[in-house]
Amino acid sequence: MLSYQHIYHAGNPADVQKHALLAWLLDYMTAKDKALTYMETHSGRGLYALDAPEAVKTGEAAAGIARMEAGFPPDHPYRRCLDAVRAVAGPSAYPGSPRIAAALLRPFDRIVLAELHPREHAALCEAMADVYADVRREDGLAMALSMCPPTPRRGVLVIDPSYEVKEDYDRLPGLIGAIARKWPVGVIVLWYPLLTGGAHRPMLERLVAAHPEALRHEVRFAPVRPGHRMVGSGMFVINPAWGMAEEAARISALFRDLGV
Repeated sequence: MLSYQHIYHAGNPADVQKHALLAWLLDYMTAKDKALTYMETHSGRGLYALDAPEAVKTGEAAAGIARMEAGFPPDHPYRRCLDAVRAVAGPSAYPGSPRIAAALLRPFDRIVLAELHPREHAALCEAMADVYADVRREDGLAMALSMCPPTPRRGVLVIDPSYEVKEDYDRLPGLIGAIARKWPVGVIVLWYPLLTGGAHRPMLERLVAAHPEALRHEVRFAPVRPGHRMVGSGMFVINPAWGMAEEAARISALFRDLGV
């Protein structure tokens, strides 16, 4: 299914959780002078304009980054990424995870991005034109399984499907387990929505049983508009970096303090 376009949801509270924690992780990992591989399975277009009609129509960014940005100190990696992207692309620009990675990684690191949607892939190529990145139009989950373990072996894999294909919930635990076996040192990051129907729960039960040492971080927030079924978002991280649980707790506190 290729109907999903993230522009309608860019900058929403789920993005804030996901991108803030990812920015912290990459900032931590690049403190060591050792190359790493960064991979994404569902990259989207990489860069979004929050004044675009699609973004304005849903109002999700107004409920997310517009309310929450001030809660991050200026030296937080997420705020640094926002500032860097806006300095180049304008004040309404919002970086997706590929541009966050590009802002924090070094020239000797490797970036591999998969996006299957034709328009999103074309936009991603444009957004990453000034960065050395391997941008592929292919199934990202199959790519990740075939690439692991990558070179450099140290690295991060971000799995961020839209979950429009409901079979993803059933498919992901087994696939993540296979990747973790092939790449035991890799940091594997899975984002998932918290929906009113609880579709994520069986998937999380299987993941927690298979990876009891992983970090599970969830935040709750009000539906961004009437009838919206997403009431929170989660991150499941295998091989989390030292201090990541504490950063996740700070992000949780921000959501609570702002009453998002």
